[in-house]
Amino acid sequence: MGSTTGLVDWRGRPVDTKKHGGVRASMFIHFLVWLGNVVNIGNSMNMVSYLRGTMNMGVAAASTTSTMFLAVMQMFSIPAAFVADSYIRRFYTVLIFAPIEILGYILLAIQAHVPSLHPPPCQAPNNCSPVHGSNLSLLLLGIFMICIGEGAIRACLPALGGDQFDKSDPVEQRLEASFFNWYTSAVSFGGLVGLVLIVWVENNKGWDVGFAVCAGIVLLGLAVWSAGFPFYRNRLPSGSPFTRILQVLAAAFKNRNLQLYNNPDGFNQITGGNAKGVEVLERTKGLQCLDKAAIDNGKGGSWSLCTVHQVEETKIVIRMIPIFITSALGYMPASIILTFTVQQGNTMNTRFGAINVPPATIFVIPTVFQLVVLVVYDRFIVPFLRKKTGYVGGVTHLQRIGIGFVAAIMASGVAAIVEMKRKSVAEQSGLMDSPAPVPMSVFWLVFQFFFVGVVDVTSFVGLLEFFYSEASIGMKSIGSSLFYCMIGVAAWLVTLLIQLVNRVTRDGGRKQGWLDGANLNRSKLDSFYWLVCVIELLSFLGYLYWARRYVYRNDQRVVDKDNKSPVDCDRDEI
Repeated sequence: MGSTTGLVDWRGRPVDTKKHGGVRASMFIHFLVWLGNVVNIGNSMNMVSYLRGTMNMGVAAASTTSTMFLAVMQMFSIPAAFVADSYIRRFYTVLIFAPIEILGYILLAIQAHVPSLHPPPCQAPNNCSPVHGSNLSLLLLGIFMICIGEGAIRACLPALGGDQFDKSDPVEQRLEASFFNWYTSAVSFGGLVGLVLIVWVENNKGWDVGFAVCAGIVLLGLAVWSAGFPFYRNRLPSGSPFTRILQVLAAAFKNRNLQLYNNPDGFNQITGGNAKGVEVLERTKGLQCLDKAAIDNGKGGSWSLCTVHQVEETKIVIRMIPIFITSALGYMPASIILTFTVQQGNTMNTRFGAINVPPATIFVIPTVFQLVVLVVYDRFIVPFLRKKTGYVGGVTHLQRIGIGFVAAIMASGVAAIVEMKRKSVAEQSGLMDSPAPVPMSVFWLVFQFFFVGVVDVTSFVGLLEFFYSEASIGMKSIGSSLFYCMIGVAAWLVTLLIQLVNRVTRDGGRKQGWLDGANLNRSKLDSFYWLVCVIELLSFLGYLYWARRYVYRNDQRVVDKDNKSPVDCDRDEI
């Protein structure tokens, strides 16, 4: 069944592949992805400076609030995806929720502009009044509004982009694989512009001007993206996937004492009008306890008898859970390093000749590396590997994710070594308790940023494609949102880890924890990085265990031009 089944144009008519979808439609999507990340990556990297400098938060509080901002943004993609897959089209979901993000930035701009809405500047490093009360509530409201809008965009745009290509067509199959590489390129290019433009505006023209510019950029991206509406292939909603999964679990429990059929025809199949516009999934081996949900026990009803299609949708989600969990652990260093590196940079020499380089802008270097590697990978490496392996993407999704795991371990180790050197220089210079910058170039942080960039080039694309492609057609937005939710879970785990480490390393409330206080020179950030490195290594071993046993639902092999079926290749294993 081609992936154009169940797709309609903007008037609700079946799509014409010559007029709708393809590269032309995806360009509008990439434009919003680009401008959206100009704003969000720039702010994600610089937000901790706003929280420390303007809102007077301590090291731990600023870090946890910053990671909370990232986590909630990713987590809201789940309810947004649910709405898109169940009730309204993806286009309308973005159109409804994205303006809330614009209002969130306007609210933050007002708070940054009005002196009474934020605390006064610190008189000394240890004499600060952090934001509290109604002002803290206002700050969190603006952050949550941004998260609502951006969460909807992140949930729907990858799935909307995937809908523009038909996997049963050999040409469009390759274009879909390239779409996710170019999607990531748009993210990286947006980050490149944001880390130069947004960070510069916020640091030199003021946070009020910076947040106002962010609102305008998102509005521009939304306007251009909306102009592509006549060209999009739109997936019709197929009802609540969560309800279907719960029905399978309930029916399987009710039928737990029934015997399984040896004859596959004995199971309840999706038929007639119910099969229209959906991808009909065939019964697979494994998780046979769920197959009992498709056995007719004579009671009937959607909570007692499900179809094989529903059972297989549930199996897909369950099979992805171990990959989800281990990948969330694997993505923790990205959140940790992006948060703490900016704080490290604020204590270092930020001069580059006559230019003062904001620490967040250092990420420009690995971002440029990402862009170059993604283009080279998509244009040269993938075609070469495709001929050797027979896989559309050159390697499989799980192999690409595994490479990112190794890069994350390297990033944690390098970050620990650089922090040890920074503290050593601070001690030798007698600056442990001084607000003066440590005589060590901020460009030392490039090394850990470089490995985080490798994580994005490999794991970001691999995970996004994995969750999207493995999800059934009726759950594509949720598949995309699982990826962003995984990043959100990683950020929540970082917050939990910071709090747990601080609690464990305190001595009866008298001694400050590894990451307590506002003085980074007296913290144990280097020890924290080494702890993360160990956690990553253990997580990687767990990932390898589950990845080697995962059987792909969606075949990643190249479609044969003659019979439009995947060419024969050996089953992938890491």
